Amino acid sequence: MRTHSPHPSERRPQFSPVPSGKTIPSCLERTPLILFHKPKGVLVTRKDERERKTVYHALPPFVLQEGWVPIGRLDKDSRGLLLFTQNGIIVDRLTEPGRCEKVYDIEIRGRISDDDLSRTLQGVPTSIGTLKVHKITKIREVGPKTQLEVVLREGKNRHLRRLFHALNDHKFHTPLKVLDLKRVKIGPLHLDLPVGAWRFATPDEETQLFSSINMLKPKD
Repeated sequence: MRTHSPHPSERRPQFSPVPSGKTIPSCLERTPLILFHKPKGVLVTRKDERERKTVYHALPPFVLQEGWVPIGRLDKDSRGLLLFTQNGIIVDRLTEPGRCEKVYDIEIRGRISDDDLSRTLQGVPTSIGTLKVHKITKIREVGPKTQLEVVLREGKNRHLRRLFHALNDHKFHTPLKVLDLKRVKIGPLHLDLPVGAWRFATPDEETQLFSSINMLKPKD
């Protein structure tokens, strides 16, 4: 599988913008997706006022020049799968609450009780309101750390970090802290790239993703 910056002569599918204010058509013109393994330490934004490194520094120039935008966000200290598109309708569909499941591998400092695992499904009060997860599985406990798999169907700013910080380690009575957060799946798309690498989605992947959100695959 190639993970590269395309040669200038390489042909890429082109995007035809959909006029704003239009209803979602039965089919969109073909708009490919880019899969990117975002590393820690980079921001998901076009430009940072403090001139910190963004995802566009880690991707080839055409991504910024041709108007590819991220679908959703990962905070600076998180890593994992991030999708890019040139189509705002696809962005809206994939970021609509409840529309698309996202899976995360998380390592926290502290031990989380079974009761608190259940609370994360019901809702945990935080500084920005009540936050919850769709599914949560305790993978293992290693020393003072716990590894979890979490599924979200709706995410707010620093959702998982805020949620776990609002819970305490019942032995030491200190807030749980997310040490590592990696998004490994968006809908049916799995992260299969090394850190910092990117590729275009395959036609089959596009079909699976659009089917999962009840959206017809764009025409070729």
